[in-house]
Amino acid sequence: MSGEESVILVTGGSGLVGKAIEWVIENDKSEQFGKRPGEKWVFLTSKDGDLRKPDETKAIFEKYKPTHVIHLAAMVGGLFKNMKYKLDFLRENLLINDNVLEFSKQYEVKKVVSCLSTCIFPDKTTYPIDETMVHNGPPHESNFGYAHGKRLIDIQNRAYHEQYGCNFTSVIPTNVFGPHDNYSLEDSHVLPGLTHKCYLAKKNGTPFTVGGTGKPLRQFIYSRDLAKLFIWTLREYKEIDPIILSVGEKDEVSIKDVADAIVKAIDFQGDYSFDTSRADGQYKKTASNDKLMKYLPDFEFTPFDQAVKESVEWFVENFETCRK
Repeated sequence: MSGEESVILVTGGSGLVGKAIEWVIENDKSEQFGKRPGEKWVFLTSKDGDLRKPDETKAIFEKYKPTHVIHLAAMVGGLFKNMKYKLDFLRENLLINDNVLEFSKQYEVKKVVSCLSTCIFPDKTTYPIDETMVHNGPPHESNFGYAHGKRLIDIQNRAYHEQYGCNFTSVIPTNVFGPHDNYSLEDSHVLPGLTHKCYLAKKNGTPFTVGGTGKPLRQFIYSRDLAKLFIWTLREYKEIDPIILSVGEKDEVSIKDVADAIVKAIDFQGDYSFDTSRADGQYKKTASNDKLMKYLPDFEFTPFDQAVKESVEWFVENFETCRK
């Protein structure tokens, strides 16, 4: 990626991961992760065009003529939305991905890194899950539309590579959190949802109640750590096969650990409990980061409590304007 001018187009540039990549590019002073001479970074939002439509996608590629693409844009939602609108999640993501990859081929983009999700893995599997297991069985019934839409990116990447020699690859992050998250009480992921809930409990002097026992384990990755790994993948990762971007199995935390970190960061002094009548969901879905560690053995992840503190501080400062 050195030498001539590079134009890196980031789709979904206003989301959680896009904003984190923008932050790292602007603030990291290292040669490994920071902005390099001759690089022009373009962060797209939905205002720039509708990626479901070929003519609008083509117009974006014609305007910026990217040499590299980080593809984050997707139709996303929480569990309830995924269960209700399976066809929409399948079809809209198929359209977006097909347009981005096809115009990347037509405009001779040198490399595309697309973002997948751990929900693409088979429902019935052994743990820890790794990159070789993606297509070993059907995904969970609750979000099969979204999961298959994302899975097909890996199939497209392999086909574009075999037929046209395109350098299209993908990454699979675990549970991402950080500034610019979606803090909706109904339709967000667990960490931002609990952050919003705890903030309101403190503000209103009401109890903070977490659904479930707090025992399930998850691997969380701070968006700014993930952003560095995306930049590394774009610049250095040579494979077409996907790579899991995650903290290791030893860094799994329980939902109780998450709630404790949020309570500490918000300085919540009120009544705090777990509603054990509520369902817990899957106990664990551990992903292996062995492949990543072979490539980047010295990568330092931000300690979980510090990352939660930074995320919570951002949420409190931007409460009026953030997505909620």
